Amino acid sequence: MFASANPKRIMIQKQIFFIAVLLAVFQLQAQEKSSNYRLGLSYGFGSEFSNTDYTFENHFYKAQLYYKIKETKNFEYEVLIQSEINFGKHQLLNYYFVKPEKPDFEQKRIEYTKMKEVMEYVLNIGFVVRKPIGKMCSIYILGSVGPLITDTETERMSKGFAFADVLAVGFTASYHKFQFDLRPSLRHVSNAGLGSSNAGYNTKNIEFGISYQP
Repeated sequence: MFASANPKRIMIQKQIFFIAVLLAVFQLQAQEKSSNYRLGLSYGFGSEFSNTDYTFENHFYKAQLYYKIKETKNFEYEVLIQSEINFGKHQLLNYYFVKPEKPDFEQKRIEYTKMKEVMEYVLNIGFVVRKPIGKMCSIYILGSVGPLITDTETERMSKGFAFADVLAVGFTASYHKFQFDLRPSLRHVSNAGLGSSNAGYNTKNIEFGISYQP
């Protein structure tokens, strides 16, 4: 029974273990300067922009560390580090996206037009500019970038190493030491030409999170 364990399940278990260790480290660091740190978890989902070439829908989980680096009269500035597991479903719609010059293009067309499950393991580093609204709420803009590993080859991107770029706006509401977060975002994934296929994916997402200040 153990010999036939699902490789994807093993990868998920490793990622969950990594997140748990990451949170434990963050917790120890946060005890030193608790006023500047927040620990968070979030869940989100999204899909591709309307097009005729492909479909892509996804949902994801994140473990997050926020660190406030500066505060002025009107704004707060934060660094965000987040570990992410992203579960995607992708299918090629445009049969002719795979060009005849690609080796075994006819077989590739058959293979790529099947629905595929795509898993991504991501580590993102971002910068947040936050505008408080009263004592309990705030709005912000976030930009982040970081490496990822994808486990599935598609017509748009090679398997293996790539990057995820995210631009988001958000709204937060605070209650005691907790902060509740609503975050729409735009996400681009590609491998910067490091793989044979680099068209990438573009998605619009919505994310819900909660964070705690120790």
